[in-house]
Amino acid sequence: MEKFKKLNSKLTPLNIENVDTDQIIPARFLKAVTREGFGDNLFRDWRYDNHDNLIDDFILNKIDFNSQILLAGRNFGCGSSREHAAWSIYDYGFRVVVSSFFADIFKNNALNNGLLVVQIRQNILDEIFNKLIKYPSLTFNVDLNDQKFYSDDGVFEENFEINEYNKTCLLNGFENIDYLLNIKEKIVKYEEEK
Repeated sequence: MEKFKKLNSKLTPLNIENVDTDQIIPARFLKAVTREGFGDNLFRDWRYDNHDNLIDDFILNKIDFNSQILLAGRNFGCGSSREHAAWSIYDYGFRVVVSSFFADIFKNNALNNGLLVVQIRQNILDEIFNKLIKYPSLTFNVDLNDQKFYSDDGVFEENFEINEYNKTCLLNGFENIDYLLNIKEKIVKYEEEK
């Protein structure tokens, strides 16, 4: 897993509530067992019509910049527990998803796969969506060490919560087993003291 410390990026605004995992990555694309290649079908039914032509007015087809932060509507990642949803967002190139509420299973799947989820207040999320209409090139920062999400223009600054385990894993690029290997000496010492 890649280390994550700080990121500066434009936002990709997806102002749609209750986006479920089948909309993120439709079930018909879940045939692979590795994490690669799922980004090609991220939001597939919203990005392409029935003849595999790009739908021009969908946000991922309209933007002409390399954004690593997806700004999503409330209740993002609801529905089934497919881990492929996090895989597809990450494989597409996003490293952060910002919303006012995430489904718990999606949130855990995302964090376990190197995709940081940042939960902010609904009124701030609404304000950011509105500001991006007028200033689509506005850039934001995500600082995992300080747990802050803020705009370069100084208008927005929000703290976000993350548990210490997930924060440690993201900062160090640890998967679950890497984390355990990293604290092996502590585990051995604890066992010896029992």
